Amino acid sequence: MATRKRLSPEESRAGALEAARNLLIEAGPQAVTLKAVGARVGRTHANLLHHFGSAAGLQNALGVYLAESVCDRIADSIRASREGTASPRDIVDQAFDAFDHEGGGALVSWLLATGQEDALEPFTMAIHEMIEQVHREEMGADHPADREALESTLVVVLLALGQSLIGPPLSAALKLPDNVARDVAEKLVVESLAQARGTGV
Repeated sequence: MATRKRLSPEESRAGALEAARNLLIEAGPQAVTLKAVGARVGRTHANLLHHFGSAAGLQNALGVYLAESVCDRIADSIRASREGTASPRDIVDQAFDAFDHEGGGALVSWLLATGQEDALEPFTMAIHEMIEQVHREEMGADHPADREALESTLVVVLLALGQSLIGPPLSAALKLPDNVARDVAEKLVVESLAQARGTGV
């Protein structure tokens, strides 16, 4: 009889969060329960309680996991764009797809609807850390921040979140195509990159 591999606490937690992310994408935030995640990873309810404390703790941890993943990919796309290996639209699509197709927006909406008002904090912190990291890499700690570039990055992420929550019905009400928000975000990124190049960044 095969024995199950003993995972480290970090591996067990990461596996649970990946299973929770898959459940979120497949069935929505209401499907992200301790029982469902435990069934996916072959762990007990008690094991998941040890890692997350409660179902709310699991959902908040998933928010942090998604936010960090989203921002890591956006930062990578920004760097690739400045090296000529990715387009501004790639940056925009990374942000919008993460909140839409990968369930980030639905999770935020669910947490807010269930009274967890701090649901946006993981996203806010991850966005802030991403902006600071990219800024330090490009400008150095001793240079003043390029406010326009940093603010454009922030606006793109906020547009992506808003699009995932109310984009389709709002676009329909205004008789606009669904891709308008992505187009607006792309213009912001193009302008931001042009500004950065013009100032020697």
